[in-house]
Amino acid sequence: MMGNASKLDPRDAAKEFGRLLAHGEQIHAAYQLVRDSFLFTDRRLILVDKQGVTGKKVEYHSVPYKAITQFSVETAGHFDLDAELKIWVSSHDVPIAKQFGKGVDVYEVQALLAAFVSR
Repeated sequence: MMGNASKLDPRDAAKEFGRLLAHGEQIHAAYQLVRDSFLFTDRRLILVDKQGVTGKKVEYHSVPYKAITQFSVETAGHFDLDAELKIWVSSHDVPIAKQFGKGVDVYEVQALLAAFVSR
């Protein structure tokens, strides 16, 4: 199950990560990746990376949608049960990659990202 993401309720994510949000900013979708999370708000993508054994040290990486230059979705196959989302950010050659288990609709994630990036 390492690397598989699951969907979180945006209201629960807002309670947990509300201190990260700007005034009036809203979380539209959120995903849990073992200990890490990533949040789609109406303004940016927030990547939450819990580090170390205890997870007390946390990095919050904010990516404005306008900095996303491209993204791709690879659907799950018969033997590979995970779907993968890759996001390229301007000035970075290596994409941000996240794995989704079969409990997450990768087409929904792609549509959400497309809506925010194309604004």
